Amino acid sequence: MESETEELARRVVEALSDAGLMLATAESCTGGLIAGAITGIAGSSAVFDRGFVTYSNAAKREMIGVDESLLERHGAVSEAVARAMAEGALRASAAGIAVSVTGIAGPGGGSAEKPVGLVHFACAMRGTTLHVEKRYGDLGRAAVRGASVRTALQLVLDRLADRQVIR
Repeated sequence: MESETEELARRVVEALSDAGLMLATAESCTGGLIAGAITGIAGSSAVFDRGFVTYSNAAKREMIGVDESLLERHGAVSEAVARAMAEGALRASAAGIAVSVTGIAGPGGGSAEKPVGLVHFACAMRGTTLHVEKRYGDLGRAAVRGASVRTALQLVLDRLADRQVIR
């Protein structure tokens, strides 16, 4: 029986194939788990272009062009940086859609303003970028990361199903 993550990844691969689009990922707190979920599906090579694991701020800047001023002004875990990550992955790849994730998986590292379990997502296509914020709570590192992978995959599915998508 497929896990929920495997089922979502399979559906993403099918939806990308149906849409004729390639996917890129830009991951911080998930460390490549989204790319791993997608590439675990047979046939994903036809729809997965590349994944950027941009765990450090330097990697965000150097690999996908996140502006230093965004990182300084908003912090790595923010809507602005999630959007910049997705848009940067789109620019730095041959993909037609990109998804990003940046958050605090814990344990520790959180604050009153940005608690453990806070994760920002963005999904970019030509001309438009959508953002989602989740506050999973301090569920434990593995649970936050697993939930983040599923949210990112669902965001891609929702974006591909959107009738107003610009292609």
